[in-house]
Amino acid sequence: MRTEVNPNISNFIKSLRDIGYTFEIAVADVLDNSISADATEIKIHTVPLPEIMFCMLDNGKGMNEIELTEAMRLATQNPEDKREKKDLGRFGLGLKTASFSQCKKLTVLSKKDNQTSIKQWDLDYISTENKWWLLTPNINDFINTPLMDEFNNNKHGTLVIWEDIDRYKQNSFTDKIDKLKKHLSLVFHRFLEGSVSFKKLKISINNNSLKPFNPFNTLHDATFEKSPTKINIYNSQINITPYILPDHKRLSQQEWDEYSTEDGYIKSQGFYLYRENRLLIHGTWWGLHKATDAHKLVRIKIDISNDQDKYWGIDIKKSTANPMPEIKKDLKIIISEVTKESLKPIKRKARQLTDKTITRFWKIIPLDDEFHFGINKEHPIYSKLVNTLSDSQLYMLNIYLKGLEAYLPLESIQAQLQQNPHQLRQKDVMSNNDIKELVKKLQSAGMSQEYIESLLKTEIFKNNKELLTNE
Repeated sequence: MRTEVNPNISNFIKSLRDIGYTFEIAVADVLDNSISADATEIKIHTVPLPEIMFCMLDNGKGMNEIELTEAMRLATQNPEDKREKKDLGRFGLGLKTASFSQCKKLTVLSKKDNQTSIKQWDLDYISTENKWWLLTPNINDFINTPLMDEFNNNKHGTLVIWEDIDRYKQNSFTDKIDKLKKHLSLVFHRFLEGSVSFKKLKISINNNSLKPFNPFNTLHDATFEKSPTKINIYNSQINITPYILPDHKRLSQQEWDEYSTEDGYIKSQGFYLYRENRLLIHGTWWGLHKATDAHKLVRIKIDISNDQDKYWGIDIKKSTANPMPEIKKDLKIIISEVTKESLKPIKRKARQLTDKTITRFWKIIPLDDEFHFGINKEHPIYSKLVNTLSDSQLYMLNIYLKGLEAYLPLESIQAQLQQNPHQLRQKDVMSNNDIKELVKKLQSAGMSQEYIESLLKTEIFKNNKELLTNE
């Protein structure tokens, strides 16, 4: 005995709409279809008032009525089927689930062989009828829709229209468009850049052309690119290329801010997973490594083919993944190698503080297996000062210096170095006039040749020797 129990379509639609798409991820998912259809130009137009509307037009190969109807079917493709190399989909759900997550009315017009077809999903109508009725609206109802004139002038292509967009307020939709531009510039940067294997793609949003954003800053001379590594998994190949981005001293303020992205350098470190040139996941270590300030400039590019999804746990939205243990094992080795490389500049800076050829104001003071940063009381200026103070004055000075050591704002320093390195002007605290005045004071107090030699080893005078030696 068996009983057919059909889902409550109205409730099912509500669940389907809440898969977890953001606006920019939903648009990228729909745009995948245009790339798979050999589009070389994609135009996006949004209308915020009186009602929010979203339109996307491509010049791809288009679909006839039978193909369009099939494309509007949920789960139109078997995710296990072998796909063409350029196919960016998998589940056959992207167009529908991405659209439903943002709007209640999805209309698709497509032109092929000079024949135009139109189909529509209206979720309110489906809920009322409790049936998956695919509508064929009157094309004349869309004559004033944005991009309709361009669609009519094209020999082939597809126009996707979202209406009844109910997830956003009209006054905040502009922010969504700004975020969309950045997202698409990143996710599709390879297509926007062009390649010998495919034509350069043009994407515009409200008549503004997008520029590619390559997260590895590969054109900069100071970007360090390690040799690629190939991993074989079940007869498939994974290509991995680690990068270490330039630090702030090698970049302008504008460039530093640009490559920090909206998430900042710490959250942007880690793996960047590309599937057939399309960026899926970025800024993650998949739990294999802890995100730290020390490794904030490390970004590791991974390239996979579109037949490896099951090894990477890629979800419907193509925005999360979880590689299988066999892959993680290899990735962990690569992490170890590249993070060691990224620490070399930091270790060089650490060695500067312990460089005995320079007498510094600060030094590292060991405490068994621990340490703290302390004032260098072997500094010649401190020694000179000590000899001029009474016992009570010396006591107060040393208490004050201990306070400086104990309450050194390390967290704030670290945060500012991360967020605003170009605004930090620590060395400007001591001006040239301050140094010249110090020399006068020291000279008036009398200086032996030995004392002058000790001063020349200090941070103050290593680049100002002429002030002490009259050179």
